Amino acid sequence: MYLVTAKEMQKIDNKTIKSFGMAGEILMENAGRGAFDMLVDLFPEIALKKVCILAGRGNNGGDGFVIARYLIEKKVKTGIFILCERGKIKGDAKTNLTLLEKLCEKTKLGYIKEIPDKDTFLKYKNKILHYNIFVDAILGTGLNSDVRGFFRDVIETCNSSSNPIFSIDIPSGLNANTGKPLGVCIKANSTATFAFAKIGHILYPGNEFTGKLKIINIGIPGFIVKNTPPLVHLLDKKMIKLLFVPRNSQSHKGDFGHLFVIAGSIGKTGAAALTCNAAMACGAGLVTLGIPKSLNSTLEPQVIETMTLPLPEEKKGYLSDIAFNKIQKFIIKKNVLALGPGLGTEKSTKKLVQKLIENIEIPIIIDADALNLIAGKPEILKKRKAPVILTPHPGEMARLSNKSIKQIQENRTESAREFAAKFNVIVVLKGAQTIIALPDNKIFICTWGNSGMASGGMGDVLTGIIASLIAQNFSCLNAAIAGVYIHGMCGDILAKTIGSFGFLASDMINTIPRAINNILK
Repeated sequence: MYLVTAKEMQKIDNKTIKSFGMAGEILMENAGRGAFDMLVDLFPEIALKKVCILAGRGNNGGDGFVIARYLIEKKVKTGIFILCERGKIKGDAKTNLTLLEKLCEKTKLGYIKEIPDKDTFLKYKNKILHYNIFVDAILGTGLNSDVRGFFRDVIETCNSSSNPIFSIDIPSGLNANTGKPLGVCIKANSTATFAFAKIGHILYPGNEFTGKLKIINIGIPGFIVKNTPPLVHLLDKKMIKLLFVPRNSQSHKGDFGHLFVIAGSIGKTGAAALTCNAAMACGAGLVTLGIPKSLNSTLEPQVIETMTLPLPEEKKGYLSDIAFNKIQKFIIKKNVLALGPGLGTEKSTKKLVQKLIENIEIPIIIDADALNLIAGKPEILKKRKAPVILTPHPGEMARLSNKSIKQIQENRTESAREFAAKFNVIVVLKGAQTIIALPDNKIFICTWGNSGMASGGMGDVLTGIIASLIAQNFSCLNAAIAGVYIHGMCGDILAKTIGSFGFLASDMINTIPRAINNILK
């Protein structure tokens, strides 16, 4: 499913109006009518309620005027409060306001009041609070600066009341591209959006301000979108299911690839084990773990199905570049390399990581300590010979990008997109709503997952899943998006079955086959 930015949605609207010839009035009518239908579905006894429409001067307000017309036709007590001088309303919104005024005059139903400033708002504040339902048609998706003036007071008044709030297109004050509240933001119980969900509806914290979201079809022709498709996609089960090929009944382990994992150091053997065990649970035919030779006896009992390759070490318990030659010989005919979980950040290990990135000719998933080891010199990625997937959490992404964690989190999609394009890699930016960014500026967002996954080892499991899928002949892109989806689904299965408090990364591994089977049903 596509997610759009405010600018992309504006272009789609403009092409529909100018190239296709569908009048803006028709789009506004379709939007308002669809939102009205959703409102009635949410409140079946709406005829017994009093509805307050809070309308701005733009098209968002125009959608509110359409809704008000249908409410009045249904004989719902409706108050329309226009948050500007009437003369500032233009275009299709003005047309619909004129129709609304005529309807109110003919039926003697509906109440329209102009509120151009804070003093007038304070005068009518108590009257507004006597309504039962608020329809937020104040500010649309084009907002890109903090809410100003008495609109702040209006939004704060709505949020502080106990009334349910129904937002039109997007909660007023929410950045449509980032999900960031701009100063203040309507906390909606539900939102009717038009044609496509906006990125801000999905990304945290925007999803918490949006409430229940429904996408209203307003009649935009499919060919317009097909010719200039949006760059952001929301992962769904149908998309992931199509990536899997049924297994031949005569298959053997050699058909499902051989993954090589280089991981582990003193105190971090668990990370290596989790990655390997997750890869096996995800269906890889063979997995070999390259480990410092002094830790081999410790790790072998933790990875029963995985083979181990003890590697020479310069410092006991840590890998260094003296292991490179043995790795290079072993990796021939292997399908993918997972590099980094629990690897440690010794200087000698850094040399090994850099050599591997520069010389290995099979796909590489770079995670955890390997990310930290290249953080000061990410340009090494431009010297690689094979496709690369990076799987950073926000802290690792900040170090790689030389930014603060706050900067990364304020615009996760752009942070990941910028790095992916600059270094021609796939970036999997972990966290609430994991982001997968491609070098061509495409973005995929996964909404599966929950707070129970905020514990050690979860990222190691994800690395194992993605690497396993590449070993099974998934492309790097398909492995990244399917791996993230499976990982999130595992977390949600566990949250439903045992609760979202205290489950472990090892529990996630045991859930991988179930998650895949759920997708393939």
